[in-house]
Amino acid sequence: MSELQCCFKRYEKKYMLTQEQYLAVKRGMALYMKPDAHPNYTICNIYYDTEHYDLVRASLEKPVYKEKLRLRSYGVPDSQAPVFVEIKKKYDDVVYKRRITMEEQDAAAYLQGGQKGDGSQIGREIDWFLKFYQPEPKVFIAYDREAYAAADGGELRITFDTGLRVRSSDVDLCCGDYGIPLLSSRLILMEIKIPGTAPLWLSELLSANQVFPVSFSKYGTYYKQFVLGGRSAVIRKEVLLSA
Repeated sequence: MSELQCCFKRYEKKYMLTQEQYLAVKRGMALYMKPDAHPNYTICNIYYDTEHYDLVRASLEKPVYKEKLRLRSYGVPDSQAPVFVEIKKKYDDVVYKRRITMEEQDAAAYLQGGQKGDGSQIGREIDWFLKFYQPEPKVFIAYDREAYAAADGGELRITFDTGLRVRSSDVDLCCGDYGIPLLSSRLILMEIKIPGTAPLWLSELLSANQVFPVSFSKYGTYYKQFVLGGRSAVIRKEVLLSA
């Protein structure tokens, strides 16, 4: 899938769609977009933060610059599967993503301070982040993604995320992708990822269907609903299997 590069710079815009808007957008973009090489997959993340959630609290204040650290896999890995230790930064609406690949067991040990990084430039950036913030795993967030790439070979990507789910127990990628719903099942999160301005056809399509940008963070929404809001995100796999 095209997200497997180690670093990039782009604009990302998010939109919250109803089922009707989702179907209309897909019809309208059919001439311009094609399914990605891997069009359907599940993304699993563990978000790291300080003891008192300093990173997400700062992010919710909408500063000019913000950053976050997460551990990501595509699908549920085993301990030897490749995963991504990733810093995501945003400055003046431009998103910069930097990451290194490690086996899951090595990545977990690295983030807990029990193992050194890979010595690369990106690895040294993550080393500094770990030393400065001393983050700890806070929450597991997963979702199912439908991905499209530009039919003309350009860099435009459009993705649709559904089934957003979270858990604050078993915060381990290898434990499975189950969790408590973060959004209504009737909503679809669309993301447009592009290095510059959106093409005219896309702007017209969104306007015609009254699809407008939203400020939405998966981790930030978890923090507001579950940490500040008092909802419990503790869930056990055996409980789900017995339900």
